[in-house]
Order: sequence, then C-alpha cells, then structure tokens
Amino acid sequence: MGFLNSIVTSIAPIFIATSPITSYADQIYSIHKTRSSAGFSLDIPLIMLAASILKVYYWFGAHFSTSLLIQALLMISIHLLLLHVALTHRPPHTHHQPFAHTHSAPRPYNFWQWRSTRPYWTFLSYFTLALLVLHILLRPTGVFIPYTDLLGYIALAIEATLPLPQLLANYRRKGCKGFRFSVIVNWIIGDLFKMWFFFASGSGEGGVPLAFKLCGVFQACCDLGLGAQFFIWGDGPGGHEELALPRVGDFVVPEKQAYGVPFGVGEKEGL
Repeated sequence: MGFLNSIVTSIAPIFIATSPITSYADQIYSIHKTRSSAGFSLDIPLIMLAASILKVYYWFGAHFSTSLLIQALLMISIHLLLLHVALTHRPPHTHHQPFAHTHSAPRPYNFWQWRSTRPYWTFLSYFTLALLVLHILLRPTGVFIPYTDLLGYIALAIEATLPLPQLLANYRRKGCKGFRFSVIVNWIIGDLFKMWFFFASGSGEGGVPLAFKLCGVFQACCDLGLGAQFFIWGDGPGGHEELALPRVGDFVVPEKQAYGVPFGVGEKEGL
C-alpha cells in the first residue's frame, strides 16, 4: 500500500497542475477556430477565476501543496485567455444564461452580462486588488489565518457545487439522455485518483488542507450520484428530446440557451 501511495503522490501533482491546460485548451481553440462563442457561458471563467484567485490568497495562510498552487495560477492564466477569446468572438445582441433554459431576468447592474468588454476586466482588477488590500492589512494580525481559511472554504465550495445543476436536471427528467457513460466513468476515476492523493499527502505544510478534502469528497459524491442516476434511469423515458447539460472542464453549461443561442447551433459550428 505504501508503494502505491508513493506512485500516486508522485504522479498526481503533475496531473493536477496541468489539468487547466488539458481541460480548457480545446475550448479556447474551438472558439477561436469558429470565431463564435455561441453556446459558451461566460459564467465559466467568472466562477473559475474567482475560485482560483481566492485559492492563491488562501495559500499564504495554509501553504498547501505546490501542485495545487500551480494549478490555481495556471487556471487563472487559462481562464483570462478563455474570457478574452469568448468576449472577442461573442455573438452580437445576445445574452448568455448560465443555468436557465428560458429567458431569465437581468441581474442587478447587469452583472457579468455587460455588452462592453471593459467592465469584465475592471471587475476582476477590483476583486483582486480588494483581496490584496485585505491581505496586507490582516497579515500582521491574529485573524489572518482564519481569514485565509475562510477564503479557501469559499473558493473550494464554489468548485464543489458545480455538478449540482447536472444532478438536478437529470432528476427532473428522470434520465441522462445525451450524457455519455464514458464521461461519467472518467469523472469518477479522476475523483478517486484525486481523493487518494489528497488523503495520502497529509494535512501539514506542503500537504493538502482539510478544506480541499471536504470539498473534494463532496464533489466526488456528486459525480458518484451522476453515475447512480445513469445506472438507475439510463437515457430515461423514450422520446424525451432534452439532452444532458454539456460540461466544460468542471463546469456545467446550459443546453438550450447560452447567449440566447440554441445549443444546437453551436454544435453545428463545432463548439
């Protein structure tokens, strides 16, 4: 068992650190090639950028595994590029909708639904700067470690809850039509591999904090739930036209509406 733990703890950091590139490079290339981000939700880079920036500040208090820090830094770089490409090739006069299948009400101040590209970069800059100011002010105090722990739990909770929309969509239609079994198997195997690494690495400095383990367990349970749904319901009732929600990396994307464009249009264009 100790030999297997050694192999996993040696290989897993490489897999974890490079996962942002392997997960999102094809999406960036596809949008750039087709010159259209129809069918792609801008909430993907929003969620992943917010979570990854929070994790970077969390590292200064927890000093967790270097591979997880590298993953967060690479995730920021990849999603900045993805956001730039998606905004550059955004279809005109449309609105993306992260989870809804029908037109939803505008968000307060049209948050993350702006037509101009500048507010997106302004928000990310202010968000990062505000965290930096809090970091500088709180670092000399006794609340710095609890503060960074809170940032870590918030960041990881955001990531851990991302499979929930897919679970709910499958539950409502009592089926997983269009959701490939091979994808579910890959998610479950990847979760088991990641969890093995988390618990084999310990929780001390340079290891994996409890926050990563708790949120990782929750996400693994969600993916196991998806597997159970497929096993129980399969494709669901015959003649059901609704497909499963597509997933980009670790994020569920709407099927019928995104930027107000039917998902089938994006598929024909190679998205």
